This record gives sequence, C-alpha cells and structure tokens, in this order.
Amino acid sequence: MPVPKRVPHVAREDERPKIVTGVPFWGIHVVAIAGVIATGWSWSGFALAIGFYYLRMFGITAGYHRYFAHRSFKTGRVFQFILAFLGTISTQKGVLWWASHHRQHHRYSDGPKDIHSPIQRGLWWSHLGWIICNRYERMDKNEVKDLVKFPELVWIQKYERVIVVLFATSFGVWGGFWAFLWGYCVSTVMLWHGTFTINSLSHVWGQRRYDTTDDSRNNFLLALITMGEGWHNNHHYYQRSAAQGFYWWELDMSYMILKGLSYVGVTSGVNRPPRHVRDKTIKNTPPSEAPVPQAAELPRAA
Repeated sequence: MPVPKRVPHVAREDERPKIVTGVPFWGIHVVAIAGVIATGWSWSGFALAIGFYYLRMFGITAGYHRYFAHRSFKTGRVFQFILAFLGTISTQKGVLWWASHHRQHHRYSDGPKDIHSPIQRGLWWSHLGWIICNRYERMDKNEVKDLVKFPELVWIQKYERVIVVLFATSFGVWGGFWAFLWGYCVSTVMLWHGTFTINSLSHVWGQRRYDTTDDSRNNFLLALITMGEGWHNNHHYYQRSAAQGFYWWELDMSYMILKGLSYVGVTSGVNRPPRHVRDKTIKNTPPSEAPVPQAAELPRAA
C-alpha cells in the first residue's frame, strides 16, 4: 500500500507558535537547563528524574495511548482513574484531549489531514510545532463519546492544569529547588521529547515490517526510551493489540507491566496479535487492508 505523498500546505494564522501561553513550556526548558548548569550535575537528581520519567511515561503509553485512545485492554474504574492521573501529571494536556487528537491521527495517518505527520509538514512540526500552536487547543468530544460518560474523566480533564501545578509544587515543598529541578523540570523536558519522538522519528527512522497506509516504522532505540512505543509500524498495522512488541525480542515494558497486572486482576484482555495476523509481513503477502481495531469494553459508568 502506497504511503501518502506530501501535499503542499498553506500555513494558517493559528498554526504559529503561541507566545503568552507558550511561556510555561519554554520556561520549564530554561529552568531545567540553567538549573543544572548553575547547581551542577547530581546523580541522585538524575535518578529522581529517570524515576518520574518512566512512571509518567507509563501513564502516557499504557494509559493515554493503549487504554484511552485505543482501548486495547480492560480495567476497572479505579485503575482507569490512576492511568488518567499518571497521564495528566506528564504535562501533556488532559486525557480526553489526548485521546481525541490521537484517534484523529490514526484516521488520517501521514495524509494531508494528519495533525502531526513528518511526511506532510516536516520533523519540527511533527515533533513540536503542532503542540505549541493554537490550532489544536480544543478537542472534538465526538471522538471520545465512550470516555465523556465518566464524570471522573471529565473532571480530571477540566482541572488538568491545576493538577499539574500542584504536582510540580509538591517537589519544592518536599525537597526544595533541587527536587523541583530534577523531579519535575528535568524529568518533564526528557519526557516531552521522549514522547514526541514517536510522532516524528517513528515515521522516518527504522524498519517497516508491515505494509501499512502510512510510513510508520519500528525502532529499537525509541522502544527503549518510550517503554515499547517504538514498535510503531507494528502498532499501526494492528492497533487492537495491547502489545506493540509482537515478538519476544521486541522489548515492550508497558505490555510487560500490563500483563503482570492481569495476573492479579487489575487488567484483562492484555493480548498480543494472533499469530496468523502477526506473520503477514511485507515479504509474505501483506493483508489488503490493516485489521480494524475493535474497542474493548470500558467499565460501566455508575
């Protein structure tokens, strides 16, 4: 299946970088870099940053992406809220906003209507430009009708900025500027750019096992820093799978944790793709059409 070709784009006024509302985003970058230079390197600080990097990365990969956007496994409302909270403190906007835009991305992946395709708009736009402009500030609630019926998700979406501020402030209360610098600022900058590589680099760098309608690629390095999201061609080929690493050697920490939680009853339906689907590669008769993801049931609203 051919990858969509680049279509000339006429830039819109609302696609320019935000000035005032972009100050916190760039400010955290400045504090992270200047703070480390001013106070010096700290191995314990770096360990704190890495710990909160991967904790919140799990909120994005397992929560925002695999559960809320794709509903690739099942869980109860308590763990559903925990996943939404972990995604929220990642400082990548609210759960409903994230799921809404990601579902649009898959509908138009690498085509002219894709909101962050490097094929259409280049690496800068796909990595960062689309998220620091005004055009995509609002979300389409029609994309997340299955999620807005949960009042706790609507609530956490509404107060996501307050939650982030309280989370960031808690580091300073606990450990002063050092904890705020490493636990929030450095960790968050790393988390932002680690996550953003999936929108940008995972569509230009790596190998293609499956013949999808976009230019998604598998990349081991990106899978390491994103807890399995780097197996991006696998994911675009078969979106219903809770595992994005289809083979045992494709490390997917998010899947491993979710599978472990299934043994104690926290999650269920945490599955890999069927073998007959998995083995239909580009080299041996690709499917005429990528399997349509079937949403798993979410817990019933009270």
